[in-house]
Amino acid sequence: MALKYSPTVIEHFTHPQNVGEIENADASATEGSPACGDMVSFTLKVNPETHVIEDVRFRSYGCASNIATASMATVLAKGKTIEAGKSFPPERCSGKLGGLPAIKMHCSVLAINGLKAAIKQWEIAQGLAQEERIICNEQTIRRLLKGVINPQTGRSIVSMEMVSYIQVEGGRVYVEIS
Repeated sequence: MALKYSPTVIEHFTHPQNVGEIENADASATEGSPACGDMVSFTLKVNPETHVIEDVRFRSYGCASNIATASMATVLAKGKTIEAGKSFPPERCSGKLGGLPAIKMHCSVLAINGLKAAIKQWEIAQGLAQEERIICNEQTIRRLLKGVINPQTGRSIVSMEMVSYIQVEGGRVYVEIS
């Protein structure tokens, strides 16, 4: 079955913007999607005085939607402050692309999370933030599962109330999805 993509998705897939890697970048991050195996890396150059993202580039290891969403994420971020970049929801990326098939919505989440991870690395390097220490408990697992998208609907499995059980026991996590 062929997926129906908007003309903007096709444009960003066939002619992606800001592809590559910034040499001597101020920050970098790589994010991956367990849903499909896609990965995307972002590098940033940020003005330390104004906190404006002066340059942002990406490298994608994935499908057409992965490339298009990463390209759009760079377009949205370039010239914006890190505060603005941290506030981008995944829907902004997919919306600017004219939408994505439900089965590909996780690509938008992946692109925005990758951009935000690079911003976080810049903040840590500047002493503006600390590395996040993750406490493995039910609340943390539920928060992380918000990024897992049901491919049939394009919505989070948490927002669809599909997560019926979470237990953390002895370093192991048990999750029941209905």
